[in-house]
Amino acid sequence: MNRQIRLMIVDDHPVVRQGLTAMIGIEADLKVVAEAERGEDAIALFRRHQPDVTLIDLRLPGISGVETIEAIRREFPTSRFLVLTTYNGDEDIYRALQAGAQGYLLKGVFREVIIESIRAVGRGLRRIPAEIQTRLDARAGEHGLTPREHEILRLLAEGKTNKEIAAQLEIGDGTVKWFVKNILGKLGVGDRTRAVTIALQRGIIHLD
Repeated sequence: MNRQIRLMIVDDHPVVRQGLTAMIGIEADLKVVAEAERGEDAIALFRRHQPDVTLIDLRLPGISGVETIEAIRREFPTSRFLVLTTYNGDEDIYRALQAGAQGYLLKGVFREVIIESIRAVGRGLRRIPAEIQTRLDARAGEHGLTPREHEILRLLAEGKTNKEIAAQLEIGDGTVKWFVKNILGKLGVGDRTRAVTIALQRGIIHLD
C-alpha cells in the first residue's frame, strides 16, 4: 500500500472544510492532519504538521491564499499546494502558479477530480485542467500591467477621479492620464468603466 498523503485544508468557510475533510476521510491513502481558516493560521499549522499537500482557497481573511503559499514556500521550498477556489480569472491563476501551486481547480468540480488531483500533487505532479491552461495561454500573449498601473486601476475601481488619484499618489494629473491610457491599451478597451469590468472578470483586481 502506498504511504498516506497527509493534507492540510485552508478555507475560510467551515462547511467547506468539513465537507472536504469528510470526502477525503473515506480514502485510505489520504489523511487530513490540519485545518485553517486564515492564512496566518495555515503558516503556523504548516510548521507544526508539515503536510504533504495543502488544499487552499485563494480568498482568505487577512493574508491571501497566494501570500500564504509564498510565505510557506519561502520556509519550506518543497511544499506542495493544490488551489481549490472560485477565482477563475487568468491573473488569479497566474499568480497562484507563480507563487508555487502545483495544481489549480475551481470549486464545483467532481469529487473524483479533487481526489485524483490531490494524489497527483502528492506524487510531485502538476494538475492544471485544460480550461485553466487555455486561460494561461491566452494571458501569455498579452502585456502585463506594471505595479503602478495596477495601483491606478484599483483606484479607478474605487471610483476615484484622475485628480483624486493624482493627489493620493502625489503625481501630476497628466501622468495619471498617461497611465490610464496605457491601461486601456493593454486591456484592449476604450474607456475606464470597461477597464475596471475586465480587470474584475480576469482577477487582475478584487473588490473585497
